[in-house]
Amino acid sequence: MEPKTGLVLGYNGTHPFSNVKITDRASVQELLGTLLDPLEPFFSPLKARVKCPGATAVRFDQTASEVEGICRPLWGLACLLAGGGEYHGTEWWIQGIKSGTDPENPEYWGYPRDNDQRMVEMCPLGYALAVAPVIWESLNEQERENVENWLGNSINEKNMPNTNWLWFRVFANLGLKKNGGKFSQERLDRDIEHLNTFYRGGGWSNDGPEGIHQMDYYSSSFAIQFLQLLYAKLAGEDEPARAEEFKKRAQMVALDLIHYYDDEGRSIPFGRSVGYRFAMVSFWGALAYAGVELPEPLTWGMVKGVVLRHLRWWQTQPDIWSPSGTLTIGYSYPNMYMAENYNSPGSPYWACLAFICLAAPPEHPFWTSEEQLPGDAIPKIKELPHPGHITSYLGGHCMLLSSGQACSYPMKGTHAKYGCFAYSSAYAYSVPPGLFTLEQYALASQLGLSDDGGEYWKTRRKSEYAALEHRDGNSPVLVSIWRPFPDVAVRTTLVPPDPATPNWHLRVHRIETGREVMTADGAFAICNQRALDGRYLDLYDAEKCEGTSPKIIGNYDLNTPDGWSTGAQGAFAVSKGAVGIKALEDGVERAANLVNADPNSNLVESRTVIPTLQHTIKKGETAWYISAIYAKPSGEGVLPATYLDGWDKPPQIPGWLKAEMNA
Repeated sequence: MEPKTGLVLGYNGTHPFSNVKITDRASVQELLGTLLDPLEPFFSPLKARVKCPGATAVRFDQTASEVEGICRPLWGLACLLAGGGEYHGTEWWIQGIKSGTDPENPEYWGYPRDNDQRMVEMCPLGYALAVAPVIWESLNEQERENVENWLGNSINEKNMPNTNWLWFRVFANLGLKKNGGKFSQERLDRDIEHLNTFYRGGGWSNDGPEGIHQMDYYSSSFAIQFLQLLYAKLAGEDEPARAEEFKKRAQMVALDLIHYYDDEGRSIPFGRSVGYRFAMVSFWGALAYAGVELPEPLTWGMVKGVVLRHLRWWQTQPDIWSPSGTLTIGYSYPNMYMAENYNSPGSPYWACLAFICLAAPPEHPFWTSEEQLPGDAIPKIKELPHPGHITSYLGGHCMLLSSGQACSYPMKGTHAKYGCFAYSSAYAYSVPPGLFTLEQYALASQLGLSDDGGEYWKTRRKSEYAALEHRDGNSPVLVSIWRPFPDVAVRTTLVPPDPATPNWHLRVHRIETGREVMTADGAFAICNQRALDGRYLDLYDAEKCEGTSPKIIGNYDLNTPDGWSTGAQGAFAVSKGAVGIKALEDGVERAANLVNADPNSNLVESRTVIPTLQHTIKKGETAWYISAIYAKPSGEGVLPATYLDGWDKPPQIPGWLKAEMNA
């Protein structure tokens, strides 16, 4: 058999995805084609599987991994077909469905067991059957029976995780129902009724039952809100009350979710599975598809802008592709450190959810409106009590302060994905590439504590208490109490930016310890590369508007005086904008330095540095830290000479905080 060839990206090669000028519906259809085309050489001979390049293992079997490879891109293809579009490779997927669901076929997908990954991939297949009649119409009687037996009916009595996964069984049954196939209405109804127990109010659903506080992109674009809207569209005539409830939830949560996207098209990376990349905007296209009436002050121009700007931003990230033009595991570049144990080489194609906007007809105002920015129509600071966030759009970036969320199990990097104090659209979070020293832990926007001299570090993962509180009348703050060690209690208060000091937010820690601990309080991570030649940043040069203060010292020379400054002086780094941190408290002598984080720890920048405050607290002592965190991103119209304009003017310590410290 002749080897298949496809797209090859050589040195500085440009992916066709980045060459599409995104302006209208036709251009987004074209964009989807550039995502699907490179998959052709990786289809199996009978088309039932797609083996995306990468060869990395995952917690489930290889067959299921390759089922992901064919089913996840089906999200995009189904959306295209639902909106009347065409794709020259549609027959690949039709043939693959025939082969994969046939028990006599050598490429048969296999029946799912309890909690099987195959259940997830039944969701895009169910949706595709529901909206693209060409698939079901292409099947003969035996092939339809095979699909019925594999899809839905094989999982209706199987155990599933008590999470958003239950929606996948709903869509397996719905796809069969829409085509007159064998399905279980009783199972479908029971699953939706149980999923409704996840609802917490204000439009927000938790990704799981009571006892879990997890409201990440699975609560919006990756699963729950997205699939509620698709269900409302497809089942609305039969179940109008349920459909209206799902639309009502979407209207409420839209007024919160609009705060997670900035004017440059970036979303705030938060939580797990952000390697699904542009799926983070699928909620907005689903609003259009489901016929939701937007709540004021949102307009379809704003919604369209969120989606199209986001896709354009990903066009500026050339390293998301493999040399063969397929998506890689990672975020802005291939990265296994941030990957989940369920991310196979085909997993990133969940990103195709973003193309739900193509299922909305061309006459929908999503497509006919001119793009708009939210601007002053939405508040610059907003408290979101259900996810435990305070969002800010001051200082040139979207930022959220966070307290209380945690994954239900200690997944890789969970403290970074949920436990950071702040998350930014401009400065993504970092995950630990290793478990020795600060350089490997990469504690961006985290407080780390070590009781062994700085080898192992503990950070906030679970909180004993977490709440949105108010000070000075109606000023929101987030308060959490957490224990990195059994005899060490940390009470952290997060204070959002103020219009007078828009580039600063405050982080206050009261630490009571029964053992001696070292502490390290990190600012945002920033690119550690000189613009001229890509080498590490030098000492700050005001003429070049680039560098760090104090100097970055190698990981093995931490006692070099040039690498340290006082906590009051702080530490900053300037490259793509500026980030920094200062100690505002009296009576504690913290020191500031630049932690040269291990490569590939950050989601967006592969080489980063983290301004950090360090200190040691003796056994039996109680210490108050007031950390002021600075961030001014680069951007259109932001002159490099202004990056540090606010650095010498940190916020004042609030009177209410002084009173709490003296109480």
